[in-house]
Amino acid sequence: MQTVTEWPRAIRELEHVWIPLPDGCRLSARIWLPEDAEERPVPAILEYIPYRKRDLRTPEDSVNHPWYAGHGYAGVRVDIRGSGESEGVLEDEYTRQELDDGLAILRWIAEQPWCTGRIGMLGISWGGFNGLQIAALRPPELHAVVTVCSTDDRYADDVHYMGGCMLADNVSWAGVMFAHNSCPPDPAMYGENWREAWFERLRGSGLWLENWATHQRRDHFWRHGSVCEDFSAIQCPVYAVSGWADGYSNSVFRLMRELDVPRKALVGPWSHKYPHLGIPGPAIGFLQETLRWWDHWLKDQDTGIMDEPRIRAFMQDSVRPATRYVERPGRWIGEQEWPAEAVTPVSYRLARTGLVAADATPKQASEPLLCHSPLRTGLSGGKWCSYSAGPDMPGDQRESDADALSFDTPVLDEPVEIFGAPVVSLVVVADQPQAQVAVRLCDVAPDGASTRVTWGVLNLAHRDSHAEPRALKPGEAYEVRVQLNDIAQHFPVGHRIRVSVSSSYWPLIWPPPEPVALTLWSEQSELELPVRAPRASDADLPVFPGPEGAPEEARVQIEPEAFNWHLHYDFDGHAWTLEVNDSEGVYRLENTETDVQKAGYELYRVCGDDVHSASAETLWRMGFFRDQWRVNTETWTRMTSTLDAFHIEATLKAWEGGKLVYEHDWDRWIPRDNV
Repeated sequence: MQTVTEWPRAIRELEHVWIPLPDGCRLSARIWLPEDAEERPVPAILEYIPYRKRDLRTPEDSVNHPWYAGHGYAGVRVDIRGSGESEGVLEDEYTRQELDDGLAILRWIAEQPWCTGRIGMLGISWGGFNGLQIAALRPPELHAVVTVCSTDDRYADDVHYMGGCMLADNVSWAGVMFAHNSCPPDPAMYGENWREAWFERLRGSGLWLENWATHQRRDHFWRHGSVCEDFSAIQCPVYAVSGWADGYSNSVFRLMRELDVPRKALVGPWSHKYPHLGIPGPAIGFLQETLRWWDHWLKDQDTGIMDEPRIRAFMQDSVRPATRYVERPGRWIGEQEWPAEAVTPVSYRLARTGLVAADATPKQASEPLLCHSPLRTGLSGGKWCSYSAGPDMPGDQRESDADALSFDTPVLDEPVEIFGAPVVSLVVVADQPQAQVAVRLCDVAPDGASTRVTWGVLNLAHRDSHAEPRALKPGEAYEVRVQLNDIAQHFPVGHRIRVSVSSSYWPLIWPPPEPVALTLWSEQSELELPVRAPRASDADLPVFPGPEGAPEEARVQIEPEAFNWHLHYDFDGHAWTLEVNDSEGVYRLENTETDVQKAGYELYRVCGDDVHSASAETLWRMGFFRDQWRVNTETWTRMTSTLDAFHIEATLKAWEGGKLVYEHDWDRWIPRDNV
């Protein structure tokens, strides 16, 4: 990324500004704006998240918001209530309180003498979520949104559940927020009452995993904040952005299909990152691209951005399977509408002999195929959402393919390109009332290497409804539909396309309450691929500029980072353990002379095919050390399950000056509800 230090307008920073709320609570903001903004007011760009602008989120903030300020905007970073230096307690994601506070923030910004009264909201992940959610409340100050790596559907397409299956990332993400919520405000910003505020957080934030595990179906809890409940509520322009390695690409296409406002979409090869910081590359000049968007909607300038194709996506070339990619080869394509007219559904039957073109040969008598996958089948599946593009991406799928029912096309004698969501329709019989199915689409090289292209899962009790699941009748045949994640992928000549169907996919999804055998009626089951023929006009699309940003605030590594995955097999106990290190070590922020510790550790374990042996465990250590201010916390969570319930154990500990000052334990049992 090119670092920029000179901009059209000189800038200044307001390091800590209190924003008063109607109930008396105050939120902390960090603001970058042109030096002469009071004389020449500017629009504002709000990013509203809980990730601590003073320390943990400092690097990204320092790259993005000063850059916008230098181009004639006020970059406003606000810590959500109960996070960072903001007062109060953060009790869950996307609460009504959070959204009401967001409306108050917008009103406050619009009233400032340096603001024109026109505001945009920008955010990745949490900030992408609440940007859409606040837009649906139609505040008059909000004129446009850029939402990155977010979703319109909090139940069906978020980190908690997928296809009605509980994701192990439900535990992982709860562990991350458990750690964040244990952190104190910085006394240098907050003031002498920081310790009281810290203890209020420690006592009041709660165990979020308990909430998320309790609501196992699509109920009021998840409908709140899911803008798909009423797309028409959003009346301002929306630019939706994601990456194929991210967990949130599907929502981009639903937003393009369902919104009735000016809108654009951008999906690259990236993981859970802003595109100018995007890995796998190529990263692009995302700040420049969004500046055109903001200039158009907040300054009424004709930048030409709305004259270009509504949807830009990266058509990925075939690659060898790997858990980490620095760069993905491919090219950019463009479409104006979604669904795209250029995409044609092509169907294949899942015949015993492989994938057979549905219209090529007469359908044969269907044969029952038994699917009883080992519990370990998903161990090469990577993370539900790649956060760092390695080593959390799916590796070679050959072993998982062998543990599943796999169906291949003949060797391709001409290339195939797909763009959209493949769909697999299955006729299945289960021998238990609760069962799940996982479907993967793979690119198989001539030497047999298998690269996962996309995937989907379905809790068969949710076959008709996520709101009203119904147990299966063992022995009865059901027609079910599994929609895989949207993707743009090139399959070259000489390769094969493979569909693999398994009855388990640990640790991506939690196992069913009892071991399950599925019977698949293959000739009655089909794969539908969204095939898009290459177009010469794609080569004429505007070229994205290279990535640039403001200088990142300096930090010095004191203790090393550790990002690695290790898979262990205990031959004696027939146990598989996936060990995940997600540690930034200890680093010093030179601007504040603060040493920051951030270290995460996860364990996922199963013994043989014993579904009740499944366990997911997280351990996080956070710390802040500067002069006499020396605080650190440790949070631990473990989830297991029985035939009837999920069991959650958790511990929170906090130290000040090396002395244990707070400790609390949880032990919760939550009944299973068709999961």
